[in-house]
Amino acid sequence: MSMSRDLSAAAVDLLLGATCVACDEPGPALCPGCLSRLGRRPARTWPSPVPSGLPPVFAAATYDDVARAALVAHKEHGILSLSRPLGQKLGWAVLGLLAEAPRRRIGVVGIVPAPSARHTVRNRGHDPLLRMTRHAVVELRRAGVSAELAQVLRVARRVADQSGLTSEQRAVNLQGAFAIRRRVPTDPVVVVDDVITTGATVAETARALRQHGVDVIGAAVVAATARRLPPGR
Repeated sequence: MSMSRDLSAAAVDLLLGATCVACDEPGPALCPGCLSRLGRRPARTWPSPVPSGLPPVFAAATYDDVARAALVAHKEHGILSLSRPLGQKLGWAVLGLLAEAPRRRIGVVGIVPAPSARHTVRNRGHDPLLRMTRHAVVELRRAGVSAELAQVLRVARRVADQSGLTSEQRAVNLQGAFAIRRRVPTDPVVVVDDVITTGATVAETARALRQHGVDVIGAAVVAATARRLPPGR
C-alpha cells in the first residue's frame, strides 16, 4: 500500500507541474541532477562529541542543501514521492555499514527505524522514516541482503523538542525514552534514522535494543550534519 501511494504521489507531481525541492527545476520532486548529488558513496560518520553507546554509523550523504531540502520536504511537507529516492539512499548507507562490519555469518538482518511519537506522526499525517525504511529494505533485497523491517520500538515517555538543545541536553532529554513494544524477530539488527546530528537518537535506540540482548551491528542514516575524523585522531 505504501509503495502504491508513493507512485501515485509521483504521478500527481508530474500532473500538477511540480518542481524540484532543491533547485526549483520543473519536473519531479527531485530532479536527476539533484538526485545525483544526494550522496554518492556511504561513509562512516562521527558526531562531536560522540555520545556514550553510539554504534558505528554510516551516512549516504552530508546534510547539505540537496539532502536538507529533500528530507524537510518529505518529512514536514508530505512530498511522498521522495520516499523512494531517500529510502534507496538509506539502503546504500546500510550496505556501506555491512561492508565494513566484522566478518561473520549474518543470516537475516533486521532494519529498525528510530521510533516517532504517535502525536508527531498524527500531526504530520505520515511516518516519514518508516516510509523510507520500507524502500531501504527493498533496495537491500535487490542487493542480495536478506533484510526485514523490524518496527519494534516505541516512544515510552514524552520528550522535549530537540531543536535548540545542546548535545548533552539531547542525550539527557532522550535517556530512557525508547522501549521495546514487541519481540525483535531478527538478530542482528541495524538502526536507521533520517539524519544524525548529535547522535543522541541513534544512541538511545541502540540502548533500548541492547537492553534486551539484541545484537546491534551499527546504524545507517540518509545524511549526517558533519563528517569528522574518528575520535582521538
